[in-house]
Amino acid sequence: MEMENKRFRLPIIIMLLIVSFTANATQVERKGRWFGFWGWNGAVYSNSDIHFTGDDYDFTLNNVEAKDRQSPFSYNNYIKWDRITIPQTNTKIGYFVDENYSISFGVDHMKYVMQVGQTVKIDGTIGGTNSSYDGDYDNEDFTILKSFLEYEHTDGLNYINFEHVYSESFFHKPITQKLGVTAHWLIGMGGGVLMPKTNATLLGNERHDEFHFAGLGTNVKSGLNLFIGDNFFVQNEIKLGYINMWDVRTTSDKSDKASQQFLFFQYNLLLGWMI
Repeated sequence: MEMENKRFRLPIIIMLLIVSFTANATQVERKGRWFGFWGWNGAVYSNSDIHFTGDDYDFTLNNVEAKDRQSPFSYNNYIKWDRITIPQTNTKIGYFVDENYSISFGVDHMKYVMQVGQTVKIDGTIGGTNSSYDGDYDNEDFTILKSFLEYEHTDGLNYINFEHVYSESFFHKPITQKLGVTAHWLIGMGGGVLMPKTNATLLGNERHDEFHFAGLGTNVKSGLNLFIGDNFFVQNEIKLGYINMWDVRTTSDKSDKASQQFLFFQYNLLLGWMI
């Protein structure tokens, strides 16, 4: 719990600094202008029931825990051009239809890692796999070992989405006109599709790792935006969303799949440019 609390401190501090340093702000003209941003996210996921089906099995692992996997900060992972997609990232392009409303399209590249070694409840049947796991299960305690299952959306849990955002500047006084800064608060909503590249190894089958349309998602978000001049901006967001994936590929056999639903909480630090 202490580790999770530390991960939330940085975005909260950044949001407070934005407010304190922009307590007086001028106005940026935005209507009819395009923008894009790139940044990084951290994510927290609710537990979920994962249902696995195939020719030889039909079972559910209940209340499964998963975590994100943000890369440690380094020049190699975050700055080097050929590796900037390695961390968990957010990318968007958008357009201001008027001064306050924008529409945007992009990808939230999150990572989802089921925790191996946890004990869950299992229901269903496994048969014909010629393994020690064959049998009927009725809400029994079950420890997920690596020999049974590895399950990760780590390249990643790709949420391809459109968003509609309302934003408005606040604290208008001449003093910040000299500094060339403008602060905005924002609120929005979005929806889109999930195109995960799922790394799965199930019941001794060969590892499967391919991009595949798996389901749909939706989200709401809020945040703060700081323009420095007329073009460059820094944005801090928190986002709450729901994901329903009913067709996750788990092996090279198309009849083998998993389904799950869960909530996610995402916190983002973004750098952008408007033209």
